[in-house]
Amino acid sequence: MSPVRMRRVAVVAPTGALRETLLLIAEAGCLEVDRVEEVPPGPAGRRLRRLTVAPGGSAALSGAPPDLDALERQHRSDLLAGEAELEERLASAVRQGEVSALAGWCPAVDMPRLAERLGQVGGAVLPLRPPRGVDPPTQLRDAGRVHRSFVPLVTTYGTVPYADLDPSWPAGVAYVVMFGLMFGDAGHGLLLVLAALLLWRGRPRRLARLRRLWPFVAAAGLAATLAGAAYGEFFGPTGLLPVLWLDPLDEPGRLLLAAVGLGGLLLGLAYAAGAVNRWREGGPARALYSTSGVAGFAVFLGLGVVGGGAYLHTPVAAVAGAVLVITGLALAGTGLYAATGGGLGGAAQTGVQLFDVLVRIFANTVSFARLAAFGLTHAALGQVVWHGTVALAGRGPGALVGAVLLFVAGNALAFALEGLVAGVQALRLEFYELFSRVFESLGRPFRPWRLPVRRTEVS
Repeated sequence: MSPVRMRRVAVVAPTGALRETLLLIAEAGCLEVDRVEEVPPGPAGRRLRRLTVAPGGSAALSGAPPDLDALERQHRSDLLAGEAELEERLASAVRQGEVSALAGWCPAVDMPRLAERLGQVGGAVLPLRPPRGVDPPTQLRDAGRVHRSFVPLVTTYGTVPYADLDPSWPAGVAYVVMFGLMFGDAGHGLLLVLAALLLWRGRPRRLARLRRLWPFVAAAGLAATLAGAAYGEFFGPTGLLPVLWLDPLDEPGRLLLAAVGLGGLLLGLAYAAGAVNRWREGGPARALYSTSGVAGFAVFLGLGVVGGGAYLHTPVAAVAGAVLVITGLALAGTGLYAATGGGLGGAAQTGVQLFDVLVRIFANTVSFARLAAFGLTHAALGQVVWHGTVALAGRGPGALVGAVLLFVAGNALAFALEGLVAGVQALRLEFYELFSRVFESLGRPFRPWRLPVRRTEVS
């Protein structure tokens, strides 16, 4: 679950072979080259700005130094754009005598391959000590097709800090479970699975760019199908499936408790991940005193134990939970007070922040009740459509056609409306309730310089 290990490197090459070295770097596509800020455009950049036609395609590099005037006359914005990017990297090189050097970041696993390529022109890749106060860029590991479909959940929120864990797998699983509880209908879930199969086949073509998301859509559909089977819902309460767990409209209180209980479990996992991340970011002290680390986890767990002890009429558990809450507040208060200027003002600020910690824990836990609320809404819509369908179907052959139309249109409306609502609400719970504990800051993405090199083109 850790991001790809990065190394700070220097690329050293003969000055006369610097262009060819950069071409090999662009072809390898595994090095993020440091660039000097606010470099004035070079000859290719100025010609690119003068073009009045739309770009002819993505940027590319010419294998040999091209005639820039000819490229401008031919409106070759692709090659001019590539040369402009090359000029920016050339301007960032440090030259000393016959040798030039560039600094950047490279995945540790790709360093031998890059060094072998650059050795063809006399270049070398040398490891450097990372600069103080600068975190490496983040590149998440490619852990398979399903993992790739879950990654957008995390990258939409922001870039994972280099020191943190990659939560794509657990975040994806949590999302599809929450979505399934709110979108619990076996018929609608199977339609989502069918949509995932169409994405996998590249249909429709205008959505082909979303093909890599098909495992995510299939998982959400499967979760909705299983929840629908538990609720006894198949395009509404049609009676085609027995109720395996509960009927949402008959037992809303039980569904509500289950939703809040699931939310408590997810929050506990988020606190555990946050504690690990705080340790990786700043060591054991930061993990211990952070409100999103051990201290916050102790307060959250203690409140849960107090609530459980009160519900079960177990005084010992309630007292143990209260001790755990006080311990967590003491740890969190120590960390919060150390971050203030001290004195009475710092104490007052710490008190307010501790009160906010308690309120947030309560509010975030109760917020998971929306899993039950929107599950009830979906079941209610299905019931209205089904009852209307049955009422029409019993009024003769002509009304039967209207019943079919009502059933199809009603389910289509419920599918679209509830699918949108459940998707947005699951995303909201993921971002605000869970990720706010997993992450305290964000990193920056790894952006390697990658361009195609057209070595056979005659200029």
